[in-house]
Amino acid sequence: MCTGMSTIQEKRNFMKCPPFEWSMKESDQAKGVAHPSYEREFTGEFIELPTFENAVVTTSYPDLLDERRSERAFTDKAMTREQLAFLLWSAGGIQHFRGKDNIATFRPVPSGGARHPFELFITVQNVEGLEPGIYRYDPTKHVGEKKVTIERLGSLFDDYSSKVSDMLAGQKWAAKAPIVLFISCIPYRAEWRYNDAAQRVMLIDLGHLGQNLMLSATAMGLGSCCIAAFDQALCDEAFSFDSIDEYTVYALPVGTPKKKKD
Repeated sequence: MCTGMSTIQEKRNFMKCPPFEWSMKESDQAKGVAHPSYEREFTGEFIELPTFENAVVTTSYPDLLDERRSERAFTDKAMTREQLAFLLWSAGGIQHFRGKDNIATFRPVPSGGARHPFELFITVQNVEGLEPGIYRYDPTKHVGEKKVTIERLGSLFDDYSSKVSDMLAGQKWAAKAPIVLFISCIPYRAEWRYNDAAQRVMLIDLGHLGQNLMLSATAMGLGSCCIAAFDQALCDEAFSFDSIDEYTVYALPVGTPKKKKD
């Protein structure tokens, strides 16, 4: 093995369930600290996307599960704004708040303690009616509605294909997709409740989010591929994350697949 067995065992132990009762007794929630906000400072232009009631083309759930595959080759066909809206809502839309001071948010994707520590950023290269650039999904704009507003953060990176390829550890195929979703984590949202047991919970939640995104893409006749291998420093720098209180944890190119898998 290239790594010592003791190190491997430590990482295996991380996957096991910790003593939650102790962790939660020592959490900031237990100490009466106010919960972290789901809103953040905005500096860009807000754009409301069209409704997406006609975006889904696969209505049979067994067919949807049968069709889902990781796709790494995309056509030049543009995505629609409706498709982008449904994709974002399916992973992060806020259906309603619950608890004192709106302590929890309920969304299409599950999250331990309803903490939802993730944010969705999008590099848009080819979406009909949307200027290429970098965007962020703001789910707080339409609580309880099947509507989506995104914030335009700026222009695309110079030498986009090369930049995204470098960000995604040399995976050049990903830069050919109409969009790439970059998912960031704001860990304190979960740590506030679960303290030092939060990190394991967040990784489980990340899997839920990735599956929702992939199934939603498939339901619209699109393809996607979850990417866990990326250059942490380059991705964090590209979106101005500080790598401590917010950092990249996942990426997902989405587009029309060149061919269907068997």
